[in-house]
Amino acid sequence: MSRIGLRNARLERLAGLLGGHSHLKLTAVAEELGVSEMTIRRDVMDSGGRFACLGGHVIGAQNDVAGDYVLAKETDHHAAAKEKACAKAARLIEDDDTIFIDCGTTTPHLAALIPPDLRLTAICYSLNVAEILSRRQNTRLILLGGLFHPAAASFSGEAALDQLKRISLNKAFISAGGVHETRGVTCSHFHEVPVKQAAIARAVVSYLVVDASKFGKVRAAHFAEIAAFTSVVSDRD
Repeated sequence: MSRIGLRNARLERLAGLLGGHSHLKLTAVAEELGVSEMTIRRDVMDSGGRFACLGGHVIGAQNDVAGDYVLAKETDHHAAAKEKACAKAARLIEDDDTIFIDCGTTTPHLAALIPPDLRLTAICYSLNVAEILSRRQNTRLILLGGLFHPAAASFSGEAALDQLKRISLNKAFISAGGVHETRGVTCSHFHEVPVKQAAIARAVVSYLVVDASKFGKVRAAHFAEIAAFTSVVSDRD
């Protein structure tokens, strides 16, 4: 069988392995298919967006289209509370900060509420946040690219993670779908996990920006404990 034929055969086997799973460990996939992790990564890169490698896991890109969160449906939920939380968060930003702004329906409020006279470098990985930041006169915008996920209007990819890991952040503003006392901080999309974790690791201080409706909820993808954040910024005092 030709090299392309072998690759396509592995991709079909990968599709079968992922059936019913949101993601699988890259090491487990490589062992099951009897090839190296690098071979799996190459196969995934040549899959035409059918699969993606993120944070040591293999996911099917289609897995992010369905689920308990679709950005277009969530935009108007608790909008006033999200704006109130983001107004508090915006007051934490200072001149010449390098900041990370997470994806979701809360963080666009933050991007819109940053005082226009502040000089910033802003890093993001979602279209809705980038579109707002791109209109600011005093902001150097860095958009992390990669595979686009329509349900979350955000990007993911190993190159984006590598880029983020080379940036020193003053402040990271992270969103979440659930904040639970014992189960930690969670979101609905697994592709967001490595990006959020990298931003938290690179920031001097990290703020969890959520409206109070997220308290007590648990979503599928865990990415941090509450103690990982400098503070929680919410509409509730």
